[in-house]
Amino acid sequence: MSSAMRNASSRSIRLARWRNTARTVWRDYRRQRSGVVGLVGLAVIALVAIGYPLLAEPSALSVTNATGGRLAPPGDGYPLGTDEFGRSVLLLVAQGTRVSLIIGVASASIAMVIGTLIGILAGHFEGKASWVLMRITEWFLVLPGLVVAIILVVVLGRSMTVLIIAIGVTSWAGTARVIRAQTRTVEGRPYLERAKALGAGHWHQMVRHVLPNVMPLVLASTVITVAAAILTESGLAFLGLYDPQNLSWGMLLNRAWSTGAMSAGAWWYILPPGFMIMIVVLCFNLCGRALEVAINPRLRR
Repeated sequence: MSSAMRNASSRSIRLARWRNTARTVWRDYRRQRSGVVGLVGLAVIALVAIGYPLLAEPSALSVTNATGGRLAPPGDGYPLGTDEFGRSVLLLVAQGTRVSLIIGVASASIAMVIGTLIGILAGHFEGKASWVLMRITEWFLVLPGLVVAIILVVVLGRSMTVLIIAIGVTSWAGTARVIRAQTRTVEGRPYLERAKALGAGHWHQMVRHVLPNVMPLVLASTVITVAAAILTESGLAFLGLYDPQNLSWGMLLNRAWSTGAMSAGAWWYILPPGFMIMIVVLCFNLCGRALEVAINPRLRR
């Protein structure tokens, strides 16, 4: 048998194994109603974020083109009332959906990459390298992430990119600890021992054997991290540490507070972004917990 045929055969076996694992996880996930509810909620929110440009003209949120009254209550073509400039709160919340999701997903992706890399390296290598990596991880775990993110934003500037990086580099430690524990479990399995005996290098062992086995756990951890990242972004934006040109839910709350919507009784300006933050965080947590249970059957007891 030629080497090309052997490679094709091993690749097809690996793909078939991954497909079977994905089918099993999806089957166990669907059995949990809370996870299905969270997934449906996220699908609706994602549709709002993606379809928002099709629903509203860019000029609809222009301050100069606003036709509503200042802090007008719901009604007269404005289902959720207006803001201090007379713009539709419904459209502002829809725009905030897109910005908040982008920041949450991008920040969680950075945390996933750093946490997975550190976790696999700390689990695969023993001795001083593992000790140093875990001490760095523990140092980030005890650091107040919100305070560090505030310092980074103040020093580097109030832009979306800086906010994503600040949240991402302060949110990876929990993922790294979980991935290290799972890597240690994989390291003791017979097929990895066989690969070592056949002369497989560290890179081959980590990429071909360890990474595929920890990926479901990485995915579950990332889904939960997205919720935490959105909460952190909302907190920073509410404190005014964000670019005011990119309206997120947290920035909407900041504007509602600074323009006196609370004292004016304009609940329609405060509650919608607050409820959206609660709903999206709840949906991500439901999906993450359901995914964890689907991956780890011992959690069903």
